[in-house]
Amino acid sequence: MTDIPYSKYLPLSEATFYVMLALTRPMHGYAIMQKVESMSGGSVTLGPGTLYGVFGTLEKQALIVKVAEEERRKVYALTELGKAVLAEQVRRLEIMVSSARALLDVATEAV
Repeated sequence: MTDIPYSKYLPLSEATFYVMLALTRPMHGYAIMQKVESMSGGSVTLGPGTLYGVFGTLEKQALIVKVAEEERRKVYALTELGKAVLAEQVRRLEIMVSSARALLDVATEAV
């Protein structure tokens, strides 16, 4: 992987993270909204305004691209840069979760 200045893109908001995660395969907006709700166990629900705001930002940053238009539905996919940024966010989250688990285990043992 090349040296990409990830700080320009990260951290991703929860909504943006889930939209990008859903776009690991090309999808249109309504399908993304359903996928995000399913992946998050219902803890994240996106309205159309939020979703299209995220799309606009991600397109400007060249993290996603429109790959097709079926009837009135626009289909989006991650770019290579988008995949790299998503992978970096996942790496950062793994470090956070690992650190939290270690500290919570120690705190639990002390009680």
